[in-house]
Amino acid sequence: MQNQARTAADGSLVALVDCDTFYASCERVCRPDLEGKPIVVLSNNDGCIVARSREAKKLGIQIGEPEFQIRPLLEKTMLPYSRPIIHFMGICPIVSCR
Repeated sequence: MQNQARTAADGSLVALVDCDTFYASCERVCRPDLEGKPIVVLSNNDGCIVARSREAKKLGIQIGEPEFQIRPLLEKTMLPYSRPIIHFMGICPIVSCR
């Protein structure tokens, strides 16, 4: 994870955090049974991969890849489908899945 923090002109703190596999990790909070299994998170409107777990990366799945192109891999590896990304975009999305 990379962190950058800066002070804005008004003195408030502004932070940019880049979390690796963030949405896939959020899915694991909601579904602990997925620990160690490959996970992909699809976009809301076009079914493209927007996040993937490290296990999915090892399978060669790329960000932006359409789901229909990797469907045979999904079926072969029993790769679990995640919720669409919209489920994680609330103010406190983790609480809503517990």
